[in-house]
Amino acid sequence: MKLHSLKNTVGARKTRKRLGRGTGSGLGKTSGRGHKGQYARSGHKHKPGFEGGQMRLIRRIPKRGFKNISRKEFQAVNVGQLNVFAAGSVVTPDVLKQNGLANGVSDGIKILAKGTVDRKLTVRANAFSEGAKAKIEAAGGTCETL
Repeated sequence: MKLHSLKNTVGARKTRKRLGRGTGSGLGKTSGRGHKGQYARSGHKHKPGFEGGQMRLIRRIPKRGFKNISRKEFQAVNVGQLNVFAAGSVVTPDVLKQNGLANGVSDGIKILAKGTVDRKLTVRANAFSEGAKAKIEAAGGTCETL
């Protein structure tokens, strides 16, 4: 295979429409915009969801409940996942992120009770479930809320 023998896949490169280049081109005069009206004018733009003046769908459908703007979004880490750490170590949100147990943007980390922990750990997190706290303390560890 040589560089001069390479060809694009069919349909990979599309020629652009050359508008307003005479009537013989098929896109002369009105340049594919039709006659008059809103869409024929220059500078025509409308918002996504605009329906020509009709009430938009998002405004027609009923709304339920409400969105709490001060809600805290926690990332969940299960107690069973903490067994990757050595006994006696201190587990913080930074350590959890380094080990790939928590990733992405959130308001903090919450430890949940799924699984079992079999070693003594000092766990520092933003929140704990009741069951998780009981399991960590039953294994001889401590829970510290940040």
